[in-house]
Amino acid sequence: GVMCVGVNFFGYLLVSVSVGNMVLISIDRYVAICEPMFYSTRVTVRRVQLCVCLCWTFSAVHSSWILRHSFKQPETENSCSGECVSLPTYTEGIVDLAVTFLGPILIIIILYLRVFVVAVSQARAMRSHVTAVTHQQTQTVKPKKSEMKAARTLGVVVAVFLLCSAPYYISNFETLSNLDTLSTLLFGLLLLYLNSCVNPMIYAFFYPWFRKAIRHIVTLQILQPGSSQTRFM
Repeated sequence: GVMCVGVNFFGYLLVSVSVGNMVLISIDRYVAICEPMFYSTRVTVRRVQLCVCLCWTFSAVHSSWILRHSFKQPETENSCSGECVSLPTYTEGIVDLAVTFLGPILIIIILYLRVFVVAVSQARAMRSHVTAVTHQQTQTVKPKKSEMKAARTLGVVVAVFLLCSAPYYISNFETLSNLDTLSTLLFGLLLLYLNSCVNPMIYAFFYPWFRKAIRHIVTLQILQPGSSQTRFM
């Protein structure tokens, strides 16, 4: 019914937004590490806000397109024994695979290869014998250690995303031709949703300031006057 369509819509929406955020973060890390001199001028608050809004808008449009038939006829949803599953057509499955999996992963991998090349070249430069003037010049454009750590953290997030997403997309195409694999699709869908829950844990594991911020929110200290002045770094 309508409730089932709503659940599926928000499921597609949140997964798409999660993937979009990973792409935006990878672009941010690419600029910070490969072009640190231009970071402050290219990555501004207004541009970040615009990109986040576009990410949510595009995700909403994509989710609506995938479920357009369900919106027109919500009573046709495949619901059985408490299950609420919307099976996309072959074309919709291909588009969803390209938009929320293959495309983003390809972009992230390309950016990461570029970051890796820059990191290796900088490591070689540090080991080489350079003049004091050259050393001083390279110091101004060398990315901070924290930037490299942020890139490594994103790498872990992407690896976990691949592990959690691959089963869903594989079982999705199998289900289109064999409804007996519906339980496998549900398991893959559960892993896909679980990925969004795991990401904050990964950041919490790598960053002490993130753990402090979460504790600040959970203990409701964020509601106290002057909480915006709290320093976590």
